[in-house]
Parts: sequence; C-alpha cells; structure tokens
Amino acid sequence: MTIPVAVTSARGRADPLSWLLAGLGVAAGVLLMPWTQSSAYIAGGCVLAAIASWLATRAGAFKSDSAIAGVVCVLSLLLGIFVVYPIGRMLLAAFVDERGNWLIQTAAARFFSEDIWGAGCIVGSVRCGVAINSIVLASLAGIGSTLFGFALALLAERGGQRFRGSLRVLSILPVVTPPFVIGLAIIILFGRTGIVTQLMSDWFGIARSRWIYGLPGVLLAQVVCFTPLAFLLISGALRLVSPTLEEAGQVLRGSPWHVFRTVTWPLVRPAIANAFLLGFVESLADFANPLVLSGNFEVLSTKIFFAIAGAQHDASRAAILAVTLLLLTVGIFALQQRWIGKASYTSVSGKGDSGLPAALPTGVKWGALALVLPWALLTVLSYGIIMLGGVVKDIGRFDLTPSLQHFQTGFGLAWGAGGLVFSGSAWNSLFTTLGVAAVAAPLTTALGLLGGYVVSRHVFRGRRAFEFLTMVNFAVPGTVIGVAYIVAFNVPPLEFTGTFAIIVLCLVFRNMPVGVRATVSALSQLDRSLDEASATLRASTSRTFTRIVLPLLRPAIIASLVFSFTHAITAVSAVIFLATAQHNLSTVYIAGRVEVGEYALAIAYSSVLIVIMLVCVLLIQRFIGNAELGRRAVSTA
Repeated sequence: MTIPVAVTSARGRADPLSWLLAGLGVAAGVLLMPWTQSSAYIAGGCVLAAIASWLATRAGAFKSDSAIAGVVCVLSLLLGIFVVYPIGRMLLAAFVDERGNWLIQTAAARFFSEDIWGAGCIVGSVRCGVAINSIVLASLAGIGSTLFGFALALLAERGGQRFRGSLRVLSILPVVTPPFVIGLAIIILFGRTGIVTQLMSDWFGIARSRWIYGLPGVLLAQVVCFTPLAFLLISGALRLVSPTLEEAGQVLRGSPWHVFRTVTWPLVRPAIANAFLLGFVESLADFANPLVLSGNFEVLSTKIFFAIAGAQHDASRAAILAVTLLLLTVGIFALQQRWIGKASYTSVSGKGDSGLPAALPTGVKWGALALVLPWALLTVLSYGIIMLGGVVKDIGRFDLTPSLQHFQTGFGLAWGAGGLVFSGSAWNSLFTTLGVAAVAAPLTTALGLLGGYVVSRHVFRGRRAFEFLTMVNFAVPGTVIGVAYIVAFNVPPLEFTGTFAIIVLCLVFRNMPVGVRATVSALSQLDRSLDEASATLRASTSRTFTRIVLPLLRPAIIASLVFSFTHAITAVSAVIFLATAQHNLSTVYIAGRVEVGEYALAIAYSSVLIVIMLVCVLLIQRFIGNAELGRRAVSTA
C-alpha cells in the first residue's frame, strides 16, 4: 500500500519553516515599532539565538536539523524574556523596596501578616485575611462548579438526547462572554433595587438588603461562570468510558447504582479532579466578579490591583500578594496530582466496542435534574437581562421602555466637517481591542503550533525543560502576570509599559500554552508513519511540517485561534494593569463604567462584544475550514 503524500525534495529551496520564523520576526518588528532600544535588544537576542542554533546543528545537536534547532533556540529565548524574566523580577520585587533596598528580613513578616493570613473571623467578628478569603471562595467555587458540571454531564451523556442539544448551547456561552456580564446580571436581579429583590419585598414583605455584596454574590457569579467549563471536561471523560465495562457490571448482576459507583465514577475521577482544579484556579484568578460584587469581602486578585492602581501604589506590596496567589495555584496543582495518584484510568484499548452506555440510576438522574434546573434558570435569566438591558431605558429599575440611548452614548455616529465621525465614547477601546486580538491571535497560534510540534514529534536534549517553559504560564493567574509585566517592563533595559506592544505580548505568551496543548493533542492522533514517509522521500523537517502535518492540524488551529481571539477580547485580570488612555481596552472601559455605576452602558457594550465574538468565531471556522481526514475514493478511470 502506498501513502499518497504530496512532498518533493526541498534541496536547493528556502526552508519553509525558516520563512515562517522570518515572518514572525517581521511581524514582531512591526509590532514593536517605533524602533526602540528595548526592541533592538530583543532583535539582537534573536539573531544570537539563530547563530547559536546554527552552531549547535554544525556540532551535531538536534540531530543536525537546523529547523528544529532554530525553533527551540528562538522560542526558548522569547519564553525566557516574556515568561521567566517578568516572573523572576516580580519575585525579586517582593524582597526589594522602591528605592532598591533589600528587605529580606522583613519579607517573611510581610508575607505572614495578619491582613493576608489572619483567621480572626473564625473565632470572632474580626475579618479574615485576603488569602483565607480567597481559599474559602475558591474551594466553594471549585466544589460548586464541579458538582453542577457533573450533573450537567450526566444528563447530557447518560440522560437521553433531549438534554444534549440545549446543554451544549449553554456550554458555549462562557467562551463568548465578556467579564462582568454575570456579575452585572446578578446585581440587577438580586441587588438592593434588583428585580427579584423588589418582587420579594412586594409579595412577601422581605426587607431589602445588600446580602448579594460579599461572599454569597461572588460565589454565585463564579459558579454560574465556571460550571460550563467543568461540564466540558467531565462530559468528554464520560464519553470515553467504555460501555463494555458498564455492561460487564450489569451482566454480573450489579444494580445501576452499584455499576455507577464502582465503574463509572472511578473512571471519571481524573476529570472530576481537573474540573475542581480549573474552578479553584479560575476563582483565584477571577478579577471581574469580585470587583463588582465583593464589597468588603477582599480577595487577592482585587487586593493586588488596588496595591498597584490605588492611592498607595506599592509595587512591593503587590509583589508579595502576587507571590501568595502564585503559591496557592501551584499548591492546588500538587494536591490534585497527589489525589489522582499513579493509577491507570485507560478504558479505550483500540478493540471493537459497540456497547451502549449504562442508563443513570433513577435517584442520580432526578438528583442531577434538581441541581441543573436552578442553574439553567439563573443562566438564562442572566443572559436574557444582558441582551435586553441594552435596548431598554433602565433594566435595573425594571423600566422596559424601548431605548437605544445606551448604544448612542457608547457607539454613536455623527456627520462632521470631515465626514463620518465616531462620536461614541466606546469606539476607541473597541478598535484597540479588535486590533490587539487580530495581532495576538495569529501570533499565539503560530508559536503554539511550533512549540507543540517540536515537543510532540522530536527528541532533543533539554526537551522537558523546553516543554515546561511553554506551559508555565498555564499555572500562573492573570493578575500575577499583570503585576510581573508591570514590574519587569516598566524600567530599562526592556521598557515597554504604556505601548501597544506590551498588551499584545502579554496576551500572546499568556495564551500560548493552550495552542501548545491543542497541537500536542491533535498530533497524538496522527500516525508518525506520515512523517517517516515524508523523510523517506527526502523532504526536510520544515517541508514535512508545512505540507503534511499543518493541513491535518486544522482543528487545532481553529481551537487555538478561537481561544486566543476571544480571550484577547475578554481578558481583564492581566491587561488591566497594562492599558492606558491611549491604548484602552473594552474590558477596562466596561470596568470603568461599572465603578461609576453606569451599568446600562456596560451591559450594552457587553452585548456588542458577545455579537462580535460570535461572528468572528464563525468567520474563523469558515475561513480555516474543516480537516478532511477520510480516504480518497479509488479512481476507476
């Protein structure tokens, strides 16, 4: 059997992967214009890395493959500059004051201070420290989102076809949801003058209060936001559970509940752990919902922001808080790995498996329905309020008089002496956000594809360290990244603060791990014999990548592009430290409107972003297309 691979010898031609790297270099050069001393340092470092890669291949390293050597050396340099260096500078700032004096003796006292780790609220009326508050909130949010996500997954995968379609739609909403949306909707519903609060007061005489501001409100918003993410993780795991194992339990006269408890549950335990981990880390890193709903309940993410942006402007204090947040996320990763252990959870062996998944026990099904219905109702109400709030006069006071005044304020157009004028106050931030997303998304995808391909398909000295560099940002909360970039790039030798470039670079290296993992996952499904056949035909590594591997990675490209684009638009925890009046962003603009109480304008802007992201996601899928992995029909001519 012959394998129809369309490759030719690359001898005498320019290396296609080198052209790709050169294109990324040109894009980075344009991005960093006007040419500054900082960009000159980075360009010089890339040239030195390219020379070092050439020398390494001449010495026999990387199996004398210049393309792989170039990718590894240049990417390692960039990751060192934009990942390792800022995090290292932030850690250093925790021990140095603004004058450059070392504070090693007082660092421990500041780290273990009462306002960070104080537990007075447990034994009295004194407030707890921000770290204790964050741990309590993250634990509850992780448990709640995992519980609701598990219930959703059980109904979607084991509860029949009628639940699957509607639950899939609800699971997509967080991807295109800007921050502050759920928090604003909850305020409109349950605030002191909220719709539900007024109805409860009128119907049952329940006194109005501000109970929603604090732990209850933030927890409610986070559970609504993070449940669909847990659902996606757990439903994928349930889909991969071999029906043969469940049928074997039934043949051995196990009751539906016994089969569920002893077969299904143990096999989805890694997904449960990952869902809790995701909810915990996302809660720690969440900035938007605590900013809107926390009230006097302080958490690390908002405390870090006010340490930088507040009147005190204490970068050393912000670094101490950021280190605390980083230690918490790393600690929960370690605990998750310890809970899962070294047991094997493989149930797909590659053999024929045509069994049917076991039906849910009656009690489990009704329990899942009881959990899902309140969550679904609150989710539908929240998004309904957001889509309705922009086209009525005042949704907060339940004044449903049709009005486009909020859109006129934010996105107004007028005719001036020079023609059409964008008179609305939101246009500048929208254009900047779309520009940032348009530049960051393809750069993130390209770097993720190259990094994932090198990690998955090639073996070289230092491969594990390189893989760790590509993934380290995955475990670092966005607030920590924002503080790290402020500390590292606010002073020479690399001074980018206040520029368009710093926002793009932050988003590129913040979202790059997703592109790496998407590429690694996609490549695991492609037989290495394709690469070997190409090498047999004397094609270079770069030609194999561009002509054979890359066309088959369209699903990974789509996933990385969609994620990078939408997260570039909805990012707030990292970029809120980097945005300026000249380079303002949509999320920062919305945060400003929320702070001054202009909820209607914030809602109108959020609805515009939701529509824009939906359109862009569909266009990306339309432009990239779908991978056709089926065999060609045999010609009879």
